[in-house]
Amino acid sequence: MENLVAHRIKNARILKCLSQQNVADEIGVSKQMVSKYEKGEALPSSSKFIKLSRLFGLKIDYFFSSFQIELGEINFRKKSTFSLKKQNSLKEQIKISLENYLWIEDVLSIDYTFKNIIEGIKIQSIEDVENVVLQLRNEWEIGIDPIHNIIQLLEDKEIKVIELFDVDEKFDGMATYVNNKFPVIVVNGNFPVERKRFTLLHELGHLLLNLPECNPKEEENFCNKFAAEFLFPKQIVIKEFGGKRDHITLTELISTQKKYGISIPAIVYRLVDSGILSKQRHTNFYKKIRFNSSLNREINLTRFETPENSNRYERLVYRALAQENISFSKASSLLNKNIEAVKESSLI
Repeated sequence: MENLVAHRIKNARILKCLSQQNVADEIGVSKQMVSKYEKGEALPSSSKFIKLSRLFGLKIDYFFSSFQIELGEINFRKKSTFSLKKQNSLKEQIKISLENYLWIEDVLSIDYTFKNIIEGIKIQSIEDVENVVLQLRNEWEIGIDPIHNIIQLLEDKEIKVIELFDVDEKFDGMATYVNNKFPVIVVNGNFPVERKRFTLLHELGHLLLNLPECNPKEEENFCNKFAAEFLFPKQIVIKEFGGKRDHITLTELISTQKKYGISIPAIVYRLVDSGILSKQRHTNFYKKIRFNSSLNREINLTRFETPENSNRYERLVYRALAQENISFSKASSLLNKNIEAVKESSLI
């Protein structure tokens, strides 16, 4: 018991980016006592547990939960200024979300084995990504049509998607396997929908692609290519815009953005990548928006109307509640909602 609680207290402190002295000052004990809590040499009293719960913003049952997970290798898609302390905090936030997710699946006896159907295809060059994407789309029976909801598609294919909202804006997304079994993609839920869609598919690339030996920058390029190709396949780029051109109108770009849920800068890049626009036209495009603030705002507007939100976890919690597998109190804790709000959603 002491070791379990000790582990939880330390992880919660890391989650909130607090020092042992910070915690000591907030709950009214010495730094040495906090150290003892984290080493399993002492247990907080009931009143101290309440203070710890409030300080960390976690339910008390968090400290006693033995359901724990092991995260696989994590490569954050982030800005270079995203500090190590914030990365460690984010890892704990992700672990809490995933522990709850897998716990509710366990309660409902949901089990599955994910199969990466393109794992055996070795990528030799960036050009190979195009064929791999087409094969994956065919295997998933989505052809080359526009994808209206990326999150729903991924969840239908047994890939867990977690959106984080109380998160540093420098964090984009990450992908990993949990307990060497469950594929998970985590994304910043505050992003505009087009950016969120691209990030989800970029992280899917990290999960699925069998890449050659390469440095991190090259790996990012492979995954960017995967995301762009998945959102807007080359065959469709040519179908929508025709052959080589000198000019593209903003009206055409906006129409494509609305249809495929891909940002205008990403569309322009696809036009260059598909040989429709020259690299010089691509350079001219960025020069225009750099020196024309109103055009820049127009270019970066969100126009894709289908929402990209993950609700599978919430649905599973309410399913467990309806089946009386869990109590209202537990549902409240899992959903981070007050009990009355949970009850109002459970009238039928």
